[in-house]
Amino acid sequence: MKVLVVDDSQFMRLNIINYLNKNNIEVIGQASNGNEAIRLYEELRPDMVTMDITMPDMDGVEAVREIIKFDPNAKIIMCSAMGQQGMVIEAIKAGAKSFLIKPLNEERMIMEINKVMGK
Repeated sequence: MKVLVVDDSQFMRLNIINYLNKNNIEVIGQASNGNEAIRLYEELRPDMVTMDITMPDMDGVEAVREIIKFDPNAKIIMCSAMGQQGMVIEAIKAGAKSFLIKPLNEERMIMEINKVMGK
């Protein structure tokens, strides 16, 4: 499985990448905003995307809309801080398949990825 990790926080990206690598999941790219996420999605065609909501330039919800336009079958899991429930609902309506609340828990994240991937 190939994953694109999108978060404006380098620390958060490294955390997610660490969790994925420990579980033998390949990270093929990382982006720090929605524009980069769309470009990398089109270029790399990952099996899954972890997407932050609050980012500069373009937020995660808008990026989800654009990725889903490009690939209606894209598998995107939103990662958001507490108190962003409204944004999470927007993201799910836009096409995200699931969401995780930060701070992320490794076990829960891997379970959610497997569920979305149908494993």
